[in-house]
Amino acid sequence: MSGHSKWSTIKHKKGAADAKRGKVFTRILKEMTVAARLGGGDPIGNPRLRAAVAEAKANNMPKDNIERAIKRGTGELEGATYEEITYEGYGPGGVAIIVEALTDNTNRTTPEIRHMFEKHGGNLGTPGSVKFQFEKKGYFAVEKSAASEDKLMEVALEAGADDLQSEDAEVFEIYTTPDNFEPVRLALETNKIPTVEAKLGMIPANYVSLDEAKSKSVMRLLEMLDDHDDTQNVWSNFDIPAEMMETA
Repeated sequence: MSGHSKWSTIKHKKGAADAKRGKVFTRILKEMTVAARLGGGDPIGNPRLRAAVAEAKANNMPKDNIERAIKRGTGELEGATYEEITYEGYGPGGVAIIVEALTDNTNRTTPEIRHMFEKHGGNLGTPGSVKFQFEKKGYFAVEKSAASEDKLMEVALEAGADDLQSEDAEVFEIYTTPDNFEPVRLALETNKIPTVEAKLGMIPANYVSLDEAKSKSVMRLLEMLDDHDDTQNVWSNFDIPAEMMETA
């Protein structure tokens, strides 16, 4: 690691991209619609939808938006039909990359994603070729001015959080299992502790460090993949140098 949190490492430029609330909402709305279509509109009996709704609430999404997304998924409202697809591949220097996408046209999206990998010296792999190197985790970021570390530790750990980190200068970072994402979110809400980010993501078991030239190539690839309209999330095991984090 390069002196920054593992979440900041895997999310690369997410701090800049996700500051645009519209982008965050669009991603979550798509996820709720697909989850409702596949597993029904009742979050209680649909774990995937329950997690998406929890993330929506943690990001302060209006209740009406949540309800409309679910109704589009169940067919009560008209809307685009999205297919979920996960791309796994390698970037320069053997960096493992996962791209989670929701698309209404795989014949368009797949060639575009493949072209991005190849343009930057990478290649798409077969399903399962990369994902085994990652573990799914829940994540919350809480501004250090919002709660003391002792208070946050008490609330989060009692609700089932795995870890609380304070390496970041501005926020505390809480990690959970996917199953404990909602209990921790509720505990933070009940104790009136606001979050600046809350989501489920993939954390790699190991990280890859590269020289400056390859690091720049990987960053360009990650940013291009993340900017694609159909991309939901991009995860990698690239250990971004601290100086690149400052400008990412």
